[in-house]
Amino acid sequence: MGKVRIDPFVFWTSIVVIVAATVLLVLNKGTAEPYLNKLMTSITYQMDWAFQFLTIGLFILLIWLAFSRFGKIKLGEGKPEFSTFSWGTMLFTAGMGTSIMYWSMLEPIYYFMGPPFGIEPESNEAAEWALTYGLFHWGTSAWALYAFPTVVIAYSYFVKKRPSLKMSTALSGVLGKYSDGKIAKLIDVLVIWSLVGGLGTSLGLGVPMVSAVVASIFGLDKSLMLDTIIVISITIIYSASAYMGLHKGIKRLSDINVFLALALAVFIFIAGPTLFILTYFTNSFGMMIQNFAIMSFYTDPISKGGFPQAWTVFYWAWFAATAPFMGLFVARISKGRTIRQLITHMLVWGSVGGWTYFMVFGGYTMNLQLNDLLPVKDILTNSGGPAAVVEILKSLPLSYIVLPFFVVLAVIFLSTSLDSATYILAAIATKEIKNGQDPARWHRMVWGAILAVLSVTLLNIGGLRVIQTSAVIVSVPIFVIYLLLIVSFFKWLKQDFPKQ
Repeated sequence: MGKVRIDPFVFWTSIVVIVAATVLLVLNKGTAEPYLNKLMTSITYQMDWAFQFLTIGLFILLIWLAFSRFGKIKLGEGKPEFSTFSWGTMLFTAGMGTSIMYWSMLEPIYYFMGPPFGIEPESNEAAEWALTYGLFHWGTSAWALYAFPTVVIAYSYFVKKRPSLKMSTALSGVLGKYSDGKIAKLIDVLVIWSLVGGLGTSLGLGVPMVSAVVASIFGLDKSLMLDTIIVISITIIYSASAYMGLHKGIKRLSDINVFLALALAVFIFIAGPTLFILTYFTNSFGMMIQNFAIMSFYTDPISKGGFPQAWTVFYWAWFAATAPFMGLFVARISKGRTIRQLITHMLVWGSVGGWTYFMVFGGYTMNLQLNDLLPVKDILTNSGGPAAVVEILKSLPLSYIVLPFFVVLAVIFLSTSLDSATYILAAIATKEIKNGQDPARWHRMVWGAILAVLSVTLLNIGGLRVIQTSAVIVSVPIFVIYLLLIVSFFKWLKQDFPKQ
């Protein structure tokens, strides 16, 4: 089918931006971090209403779209390229990563210590809301932010037959003659930066957590050398997976990932307080459904406690910043699906996966805390999240098996996020990718190497937190891109289905 060629402007501009930002961060870390944190806080407080309306609005729009006549539109000709199981595993592992392993354990504890709605901390009412908010943040609203860009990009790629996996191409319905110009290319560079920032978030959570567990297993001290070794190990796995491509690499690794994740969840569910986990989840799930509207619009303008800005709005901004990557990747693997299948599978199976982990890990952790079996909140406050994760895992039966298993799962979770990210970074910086083609292997390897060097550099200067903060800041222009995607998509529907 011919060789695929890089887009020189997008490729080199992205490299220059990433290298320049990293160098500036190394030279000015002391002043950059407080400034970016202040800017992020300003965004979450001044745009809280905007992100709340965007998220619930997209959810409502997707439900309407799935069950309207447009839901029957098929994305590409022929049978689906991947089985439903493998398709589901790839979209889930790309979207969740190690973040779900970390937050499913610790997020309920944070809400227990600092609950919403002015509730007394560490009270029974705070405990009831602790898991409820975790289920809300990692449920249908989050996946709605992922799903809408996916639908538009898939429609552009398979129905409009635009041979490019780029956000600018999905916006061509509204950009018109500017869709091949410098504005479009700058949008693609922005998407690459948001993706790199999102990966910084995953690495910033995942690597210290894995490092703490490995140090506990072998009786080592946590060190930068250990963190670096873990990053190199992950790089080898995800680079090999990305090199082998979608079918032989990314699909297989995602399948393995989900099997291992389910195995660990089932073990904890059986070995832990099974009845409490079930009853606690049932109560929390019911509270989430009952209070879905208030949680979706909660901004706390009178008391100004800061809970929705620090958590809900931050999450929506973070998910929005990484949504272009998810949209591009899931669109690529969704050939042969209908729009209805794409929306319902992303909203349902993505949410069910997150809810399962919060039910099991969140329920187990809260049981430890509420029954004074382990002072999780004290460990979290005094020693940090990775140390708390280690102690939670140590409290399990057969912990000498669970700890190594957890490390393997976490490394594969990180790798599945990064191999799909490497694939999409290469796709964005490629001129054209026709149906059935992949970005050049050398190109995927280049991005794999860039991510590895960037990760090791930022770990050594403690700069991953700043990169993840910058990803949230990027969500402001991404917010505008969401609005343009809506206009572009409905403009196409009006052109293609004028009578409907």
